[in-house]
Order: sequence, then C-alpha cells, then structure tokens
Amino acid sequence: MSDHNHSHNGGKTLLFALVFTTGFAVVEVFGGLIADSLALLSDAGHMLTDSLSLGIGAFAAWLAKKPASRQHSFGLKRAETLGALFNVLFMFGVIVFIAYEAIRRMADTPSVAGGMVLAIGGLGLLVNIVVAWVLMRGEQTINVRGALLHVMGDLLGSVAALVAGSIIYLGGPPIADPILSLFVSFLILVSSIRLLIEVTNVLMEGVPKGVNAHEVNTALVRISGVCAVHDLHIWSLSSSSQALAAHIDVEAMERWEEILPQLQTILRERFDIEHSTLQPENATINQACDADPDCGAGDLK
Repeated sequence: MSDHNHSHNGGKTLLFALVFTTGFAVVEVFGGLIADSLALLSDAGHMLTDSLSLGIGAFAAWLAKKPASRQHSFGLKRAETLGALFNVLFMFGVIVFIAYEAIRRMADTPSVAGGMVLAIGGLGLLVNIVVAWVLMRGEQTINVRGALLHVMGDLLGSVAALVAGSIIYLGGPPIADPILSLFVSFLILVSSIRLLIEVTNVLMEGVPKGVNAHEVNTALVRISGVCAVHDLHIWSLSSSSQALAAHIDVEAMERWEEILPQLQTILRERFDIEHSTLQPENATINQACDADPDCGAGDLK
C-alpha cells in the first residue's frame, strides 16, 4: 500500500510540473518569435524537451502498471527506457537546430527586443523556481529526482535568457543573445549525454547505477547456511526496478525454505532489488565436482 501511495503522489507532482512547464514553454515560444530572440527560443526548446520527457515518463509509468502477460513476462517496464531513448534523440535534434541558428545569427545578428526577453526570461526563472520547489517537496522517487535535475537545467536556461535580455536592454551587443543560446544548448547536450548513458546501460543489461555486485555477493554469503554465490546477474527492468538471478550454494538443502526469505529481504531492503530468481545448489556436491573433473560424466565403460 505504501509503494502505491508513493507512486500516486509522485505522479501528481510530475503531472503538475508537466502542465506548468509546458504552459510556460508555449509562452516563451511566442515571446521568442515576437522578440526575435534565440535565447528565449532555445530556453523554450529546453523546457519543451523536459515536458516531453515528463509526458513520456508519465505514459511509461502508466504502461509499467500493466500486469505481466505471456508475451511480456516482466510486464511493460522497459517502456520507460524506450521513451527515454526517444527523448534523447529528440533532444539531440534540438541541440543541432539551436547551434545552427546561433552560428548563423553570429554572422548576421538581428535586432532583439531586449525588454521582452528580459520580462519573459524573468518570468521563466520564477516558474522554474516554483516547479523545483514543488518537486523537492514531493515524494523523492527516481523519476521525481530526474525531473528536478531537468528543472534545474531549465532554471539555468532562464538565467541565460534573463542575462541576454538585460545586456541588450541596457544597450549591449545583440550578439549576446546567440552566444547565451549556445550556452543553453550546451546544458541540453550535457543532460542528453547523461540520459543516453543511463539508457544504454539499461538496454545493455548493465549493473544498475548505485548497485555494487561485489557488495551484493558479500551480503548474501554472510547469511547463515550460504556457502557461496555464483552466476550472479543484476540488471535494470526500468530506472526504478532492478532484477537479480543467482545460484546459491547452501550447506543443507533442507534449510532452503529458511534461507530464501532472508536472501530476498536483504536484496529488497538493502539493495532495492524486488525481482530475484535464486536457485539453490548443494555446496557439498559442487565442491566434490570442482575437485573431480569427471564429476557428472557417468560410467563410460
């Protein structure tokens, strides 16, 4: 029941962030077009990519609640990963567009309505502060923390637009607008690369971030009755769901019903691994086979 409530509260928080961020991104698009400010348009692009990420995350979260089926034995948890991959590709497209426009405008810088850029940039900064405050007060799930990082990036983008508007409004060179828009595109590039690394690690079934396979092995072996752990595999089903499979050598097979709940508790409470497949094996037989190369070969005579 507790997990469900956390998911529900986190979903409401992300929904608020999605609506608020998307609404202001639309305002920035119109403001950027009217003021002919690439800094505003690039910041709007940053906010729209975050909105897309939040929207895909919300949709993926809905899909992830679907029960397992014969076709999808783990359910649809990987939908979140595929959504993130789509989002990364979209963000790279935004970066290319902003960089191209910035370089073109450096060569032929148009006049920019500094006052409008200053006003909308300041409002954007306020919006991002409000959204960040709401996210920090919400349930601190992985998705909420990820959204908070994106919002902090948006906040820096709004600061860039604010600085560009101030420079131009006070009589500074209009070239400040494309220069600062390149700075915002760099922020998008950094977050895109980080997200791409996470997505790649999940798709390649790498060990989840924050989980140390050696520590997991050591913790399991310390349980009374466990002699060794081998064929240990840990991977991510999604950013908030990990799975594990391992062979457990036990002193006595009749103790397995006693040992199994202890193993599952350690994995769940210490390493946040909910899905585990543990195969018990007789340690005495395995040790005998390790010492005898003909173990299991049968009578070949």
